Formats: sequence, structure tokens, C-alpha cells
Amino acid sequence: MKTILLTFAGFLMFTVFADAQLKPGDRAVEFNLKNIDGKMVSLSDYSDQKGVIVVFTCNPCPFAKAYENRIIQLHNNFLEKGYPVVAINPNDEEISPEDTFEKMKERAGEKNFPFPYLKDETQAVYKAYGATRTPHIYLLQNDRGTFRVVYIGAIDDNAMDSAAVIQRYVEDAIASLEAGAKPDPEFTKAIGCTIKTKD
Repeated sequence: MKTILLTFAGFLMFTVFADAQLKPGDRAVEFNLKNIDGKMVSLSDYSDQKGVIVVFTCNPCPFAKAYENRIIQLHNNFLEKGYPVVAINPNDEEISPEDTFEKMKERAGEKNFPFPYLKDETQAVYKAYGATRTPHIYLLQNDRGTFRVVYIGAIDDNAMDSAAVIQRYVEDAIASLEAGAKPDPEFTKAIGCTIKTKD
């Protein structure tokens, strides 16, 4: 009986956690996180934009490093079109010492990030979104003042070789939005390192 109850409790916990994961069409979760410049940045700060490219990423992951230049390029290519990048580091720094706030500032300086690089210190934001990898993309669309998720997953179809990319998922998703259509696909598998957490 005790085993059954524990199993049922575990199932309920899994169900609640699974239900918290955002899906295409869901309203995006608001956040208010510290940027590397010390200022707080919220999703609502972007209410004048058409959308936001939210990227959960980090410093040491080889996949995150491989995508850094492409993330910079996404921001530079789509900022004026109304889709800026906001990068969020979700890793627990005790598990991943390369992801301290100071190390984030160093990495952003080395790469000259043109976008905010925020620290998800409590790890509440990545859990609310349902991110599992670094990098993990959530493309948001501003729907008359409410941000909604329209695409989740990978940036493109070749993590380690930008020259061999065939499908540019984020770029294609934005092109669909600009044409008044839904992105297709709305979801792809994010390829990267697992998010480092004590939980």
C-alpha cells in the first residue's frame, strides 16, 4: 500500500511538473532577472517589440559555445525587425562554477554580446518554461500585449557546424510570423548540455 501511495504521489508530482512546461500557443511566463550590467530585465520591458527570442544558454557547454556566434547573428539580424534576443543562464553555479555571475560578465565581454545575459539565480524561470538544454530556444510573439510561445527547440539543424546548416528553425519561424502564418515546425528537439541543477 505504501509503495502504491508513493508511486501515485510521484505520478502527481510529475504531472504537475509536466503541466508547468510551456507549449506552443501558451502564454509566456514573465521574468525579472539581473543582467550582467547589474540592471533588472523583465519580459514586459519588451512590450514594444513584435516578439522576443529567449535563449537559455550558459558559458562552458560546447554546444552553447558553438552557437554563440549564431545567437549574436540572430540578435543583429532580427533586432530591427522587432525580435531581439534575451539570453538567460539557468545553471546552478555550485554545480557549474563556470556559470557564476562574474564568469558570465567575462564571457559576455569576450564575445561582445549585444543582448542582455541574465542570471536565473533561483532557477525558477527555466523550470517554468520547461527548458532542459543549453541552448534551448523559446520564440515569443507579442499578441496585442501578451507574449505567447510560438516556437520551442533548436536554433537550426546542425549544432557543431554552422556551415552545414540546412534548416534554420528560428529564422524560418520568424519568417512565418512575418507572413502571418504559424511556424512549421513549432517544436524541435533542443540539442545541448543538460541544465545543471541541485534538484
